[in-house]
Amino acid sequence: MEIPESLRWTERTPAGRAWRAVLPKRLAECVDRWELRVAGRPFGYAFASLAVPAELPDGTAAVLKLQYPDEDSVHEATALAHWAGRGAIRLLAHDPDRRALLVERCVPGTPLYELPLDAALDVVVELLPRLGVPAGPPFTPLAEEAAGWAERMPANWERANRPYERRLLDAALGLLAELVPSQGEQVLVNQDLHAGNVLRAARQPWLAIDPKPLVGEREFAPVPMVRGAELGHSPEAVRHRLDRLSAELGLDRERVRGWTIVHTAAWSIGGDQVFPGNVEVVRWLLDAQ
Repeated sequence: MEIPESLRWTERTPAGRAWRAVLPKRLAECVDRWELRVAGRPFGYAFASLAVPAELPDGTAAVLKLQYPDEDSVHEATALAHWAGRGAIRLLAHDPDRRALLVERCVPGTPLYELPLDAALDVVVELLPRLGVPAGPPFTPLAEEAAGWAERMPANWERANRPYERRLLDAALGLLAELVPSQGEQVLVNQDLHAGNVLRAARQPWLAIDPKPLVGEREFAPVPMVRGAELGHSPEAVRHRLDRLSAELGLDRERVRGWTIVHTAAWSIGGDQVFPGNVEVVRWLLDAQ
């Protein structure tokens, strides 16, 4: 079975190797259970799952997705069911024991980042209000997730040999303490809604895929788009996205800025890897109001 380059990182850990070892069996079981025809090679963009194009018995185009068993994607199927196709791909079937999802396939599937910057932001301004619907359990509250960031960030920073200046870490922790207890209305937000996870489709012009859902205030929702390098990685591009999305979505700009600093800092170190682009975004947003 072909494994995309985007999943090669799983070779470096015992848990990753164990997951890879069971993939062929799980793939075969899901194909048999849902009477699928595999319709091509795995998608190369999937970083935390094996995503394979498939067809249902009636010819419907679908994607069979076998998730890496991380905590961020536990409620992906629940979020897709909650949205029920409004702004996101439809969930067609779910096997929680195998961490397998059968979902709608976006055709033609062009990623949002292929649009010019402001055209892409037009799409985001239209999409985010449809995704920001009231929600509660079983989704993890943003406050609970943020408590984990606050605990892990200093330890990760020390373990990675202090890869960036202490002031960035202190600023993120300070903002976290201010933002968490003062949140507004709690809605479904997606902490991985970057421009590679919004695809052109036939049923609706653009659909979100691969959600990592939380329940938090609306000011958190634009964070992945503000920081994401897919729509341009420069101080000017990041601030432009912050300004446009905050203004046109009617959000508190300083809270969007604060959440972007916090979340980007929390995601700046993963395992034994430091992500310099995220560190730069934190620095840019702190150094320019």
